[in-house]
Amino acid sequence: MKLVGFDNLKLLAAELHEQKRKLVTTNGCFDLLHWGHIHYLNEARKLGDVLICGINSDASVRALKGKNRPIFPQRIRANQVAALQCVDYVTIFHEKTPERFLQIVRPAVHVKGGDYVAENLPERACVEENGGKVLCLPLVEGFSTTSILKLLSQE
Repeated sequence: MKLVGFDNLKLLAAELHEQKRKLVTTNGCFDLLHWGHIHYLNEARKLGDVLICGINSDASVRALKGKNRPIFPQRIRANQVAALQCVDYVTIFHEKTPERFLQIVRPAVHVKGGDYVAENLPERACVEENGGKVLCLPLVEGFSTTSILKLLSQE
């Protein structure tokens, strides 16, 4: 099963590190899964052997995006991301930022979208302390959840 709880994530990460697998992580709300997400996740997967995606819980999405979000509950969002072939494992985290998730996984590479700047990410220190690096991949022009929601609200 691709969906992994935090207790099992510790065991999984330890096993993958023991096998000398290069772990890549990313995280986000993934509220409306769209082509930009899919392209980004496929590119992230190319950077290592295993891609582990942390999904913000419903409460953390509300704290980050406001009371009208998420559109889909965490279990749906996690299952949608897990359905993608490029994603090896998915976990749900409850904090606003992914440091706890990253401390458990200790990725070689942590990936974010190009709307972020690596130097400004709160999780950067956590990744680098464990020997990893943070990369920001370019966005696909015209695809963001916010822009799609704005477009839909005009109808």
